[in-house]
Amino acid sequence: MIKVLAVFDGLRFSEATLQHSVQIAKSQPAHLVGLFLEDFTYQSFSRYKAITRENLTTKQIAVLEKKDEATRKASRERFMAVCKKAGIEHSIHKENDVAFPTLMQEAIYADLVVIDANETFSLSKEKAPTEFIRDFLSGSESPVLLVNKKYTPVTNAVMLFDGEPSSVFAIKQYSYLIGAHQDLNVEVLTVKKEKSTSHVPDNRLMKEFMKRHFPKAVYTVVKGDYAEPKIIEHLKQLPGKPLIVLGAYRRGMVSRWFKQSMADTLLEHLAFPLFIAHNKA
Repeated sequence: MIKVLAVFDGLRFSEATLQHSVQIAKSQPAHLVGLFLEDFTYQSFSRYKAITRENLTTKQIAVLEKKDEATRKASRERFMAVCKKAGIEHSIHKENDVAFPTLMQEAIYADLVVIDANETFSLSKEKAPTEFIRDFLSGSESPVLLVNKKYTPVTNAVMLFDGEPSSVFAIKQYSYLIGAHQDLNVEVLTVKKEKSTSHVPDNRLMKEFMKRHFPKAVYTVVKGDYAEPKIIEHLKQLPGKPLIVLGAYRRGMVSRWFKQSMADTLLEHLAFPLFIAHNKA
C-alpha cells in the first residue's frame, strides 16, 4: 500500500487535486491523506487593508474570519465525502502552521504528492507554476503529480526521454506509483538533432526495460535543435488529455530537457498533468 498526499488550500479548494488523487487511490491499494495547509498568516482578505483602508471594526473582522473557517471546514468535508463514496482508505491532516515548511516535512513521508500547479497559499494569484510550486518542486523528496485547474480524466501517458538517468528514474517512479495500476496507452517521446538516427538513446536497453513495464509502449523520435518547441508541438497534436512524465526539475542538471524551464514551459502552454520525479542522489 502506498501513501498519496493530496495538498489543499481550503479557501481555494482544487477539485482537480481531489479527483486525480481519488482516481489514483481507487486504482490500487493506497491510503489517501488530505493535507489542508491552513497557514495562520493567510486569510481570504487582507487584514492590513481591512483595518487601514476599509476601517472595519474588530467585530467585522471576526465575521470574516468565521466565514473563512466555514469555507475551510466545507473543503475538508468535501474531501471526506468523496473519499467515503469512492470507498478508499483516507485521513485528514489539518495543519495551522506556515504552509511551505509544513508541506516539505509532510512530503518526506509520502510516496506521491498531488498538488495544483496554481497554488500560492496566499492572497496573490500567479500563473502556473507559481513561486510556491517552483520552490516545492526544487526541494521535494517525493515524486509529484502537478495538476492544472479543471479536472479532465487522463487518457494516455507520454514519457519524455533523453537518455539521461533522470528521465529513466522518472519513468520507473511513474510505473511503480501509477502506471502499473492503470491501463493507459504509453508513448516514449524523444527529441534528437536533425542528422542523428531515429532510434531512442540506448535503444536496446531502453526497449528491454520498457517491455517489462509497458510492453505496448510506442516510440516517437522528432528531429530539431531545440527540444521544448518540438515537444510542445507534438503534445498539442495528441488527442485526449495525456499525463506527461518527466525527470529532474532542478537547475544545473546535465539534461537540458529537464531543467526548471522544461516543466515551466509545459505548464505555460499546456493544461496537462505533469508527473515529476528526480533522483537527488
